[in-house]
Amino acid sequence: VQLQASGGGLVQPGGSLRLSCAASRFTLDYYVIGWFRQAPGKEREGVSCISSSDGSTYYADSVKGRFTISRDNAKNTVYLQMNSLEPEDTAVYYCASILGCSDYGPSPPLYWGQGTQVTVSS
Repeated sequence: VQLQASGGGLVQPGGSLRLSCAASRFTLDYYVIGWFRQAPGKEREGVSCISSSDGSTYYADSVKGRFTISRDNAKNTVYLQMNSLEPEDTAVYYCASILGCSDYGPSPPLYWGQGTQVTVSS
């Protein structure tokens, strides 16, 4: 099971990025997927997740209203659209397969790959 996050970069405050999570050797639509981020000196944070059954989603309060998670099963990809980015969003972002996605957030990662750096700065 391998997951690869991509789409990060340097963006000004208020800008947007779309992160992609692609899978190799398995079909993503059967899995619950979470997005996590970790900034230097900070604990890992579960940012968002999407279930495999009904497509229900979760967003951390810090990103609610600005980030949107979605699936494109035809492309075997999960996206994280990030709008109105703030310097506090600067972190390495990872996608991971997880056991569950609830109102309390994503369960801990089971499988994850290399992350992608997001830097929000003027």
